[in-house]
Amino acid sequence: MTDAVDTSAPPSGDGCAECDAIDGWWVHLRRCAACGHVGCCDSSLGQHASRHARESGHRLVQSYEPDEDWWWDYDAADWAQGPVLAPPTSHPRSQPSPGPRGRVPQDWRALLEAAGR
Repeated sequence: MTDAVDTSAPPSGDGCAECDAIDGWWVHLRRCAACGHVGCCDSSLGQHASRHARESGHRLVQSYEPDEDWWWDYDAADWAQGPVLAPPTSHPRSQPSPGPRGRVPQDWRALLEAAGR
């Protein structure tokens, strides 16, 4: 499914673009294979990666977590495969998950549970 992939597109940053814009936080990160947009996963409050997929039509993402290389196809709601994307392939190892450091509230688990995540 390489028609929806741009292997030369760099990631948009080290964290979720939308969460960063509002000093928010995330659980895990996903990288759009079509444009490099980095968004937070569906376990996060913002669910920005899947929102980006719906709004842009960019269906494929790859995990943006260290030591993870799996792909997801939002349209098929199933695992996918794809080529190697432009580096970096994850956020910095020094950045925790959830992250980023200093913005994750102490009661983050309760906040996610209250939101049904």
